[in-house]
Amino acid sequence: MRFKKPLDLLLKEAAQTGEGTLKRTLGPGNLIALGIGAIIGAGLFVRTAAAAADHAGPSVTLAFILAAIGCGLAGLCYAEFASMIPIAGSAYTYSYATMGEVVAWVIGWDLVLEYAVGAATVSIAWSEYLNKLIENFGVSIPYEYCHSPFQSLNGVHGIINLPALFIIVVLSLVLIRGTQESAALNGIIVIVKVAIVVLFIGIGWGFMKPINHTPYIPVNAGEMDFFKGHKSFLDYFTHDFGHFGWSGIVSAAGVVFFAFIGFDAVSTAAQEAKNPKKDMPIGILVSLAICTVLYVLFGHVLTGVANYKEFEAAGKEASVAYTIETYMHSYHWLSLLVTVAILFGFSSVILVMLLGQSRVFFSMSKDGLVPPVFSAVHPKFKTPYKSNLVFLGFVGVFAAFVPGDVVGDMTSIGTLFAFMLVCIGVMILRKSDPNTPRPFRTPWVPFVPILGASVCLLMMLGLGKDNWLRLIIWMAIGFVVYFAYSKKHSLIRKGIVNVPKDPLNPHL
Repeated sequence: MRFKKPLDLLLKEAAQTGEGTLKRTLGPGNLIALGIGAIIGAGLFVRTAAAAADHAGPSVTLAFILAAIGCGLAGLCYAEFASMIPIAGSAYTYSYATMGEVVAWVIGWDLVLEYAVGAATVSIAWSEYLNKLIENFGVSIPYEYCHSPFQSLNGVHGIINLPALFIIVVLSLVLIRGTQESAALNGIIVIVKVAIVVLFIGIGWGFMKPINHTPYIPVNAGEMDFFKGHKSFLDYFTHDFGHFGWSGIVSAAGVVFFAFIGFDAVSTAAQEAKNPKKDMPIGILVSLAICTVLYVLFGHVLTGVANYKEFEAAGKEASVAYTIETYMHSYHWLSLLVTVAILFGFSSVILVMLLGQSRVFFSMSKDGLVPPVFSAVHPKFKTPYKSNLVFLGFVGVFAAFVPGDVVGDMTSIGTLFAFMLVCIGVMILRKSDPNTPRPFRTPWVPFVPILGASVCLLMMLGLGKDNWLRLIIWMAIGFVVYFAYSKKHSLIRKGIVNVPKDPLNPHL
């Protein structure tokens, strides 16, 4: 028996109001801003240059399009689920209703990679860019107080990354204060960083040189030999795959996919949306569409102003500032603004990741799979404040004491895995519950879900065997936790229906 969570039970939970429930305060504008806030951040400003230098060259724009196609197909599946099951938990909740408890646990545990570990990674990058910004004013944070104990430079060892810990604490407290306040802060951040991205595209367009886009798809000699029959697939895949050419676009798509992570976080806030059946699809798809257009234009301008080969040595993290300082003379002020935009971008990404993580564990706690502390709701602010505090500690430890490069591409491969299961879940639910009302329907089922799962799997393959190994190890740890705690405390396994009576809605 797979112990699936009945769909009618989920719908009853979604309709609850009153004590112990989340407050519905978010409209479509808030949800779109939430999506853009989560999407535009580290991926755009850091991963674009890395993907161009190592894999795709100027055709990084095509990699963005491929990644967007995968996200768009998964987004259509997310939109159907979010409109018909408007409850916190995102892919975890959808999997519980379609594929059963074990798969749901795998997804919930997997999402820790995307949200909690991802937030820690971005907070470390936030610390680095804060230092870059204040250095322009002749001030810097001592090395030992902005690096982990596992890092050293010229004999100086890090002690604690205080700026990274600081931003985690501040944003966690904002989330505890209330989702509406968090959304308002996020909306301001979104306006600032989108304005500066558009400014860079508009000004940089006039500095582009056609020669930097020639050839648009750099040649992969091994790939050409393979297609001509002069090289075996194993030799090609082992030595040449992903190093420019068409395979380089595939690998680059896996790299820049990190830049799209976040649109699914909109679905974790479904239980706080005013009209989730209508607004959730709008929030997911519109935020994804806006960011795709900005990404393609940004990548085109970045590789047009500076040759992609320069990003191999010019510092991939500072590629945008490098491009402005080197080729866009008299625009030093824009370089400063871009650094500020990056800080704003990182802040909003951390905010939405922390929100998403607490909402996933809120749902898991309601089902008994994690301790009750994760579903405790503040009596005044109506937020899962204890969960926020627990993850403040968990993420804070990673941010303060672990180097940023430890996690690597684990966030991307974990998220792609979740997207695959959501696509598969749509097909399963169409067969198991065909008559359930669907305010938004994924078009062309099963073609869209199958294609979405396939594109996500293709990008996962492009991330290499090391990341697959890390994913397997993380999942193994998750199964230990599941069999030691979650299986014994599962309310569904105990036959307990966890929908307490609401005095305002006694018919529920």
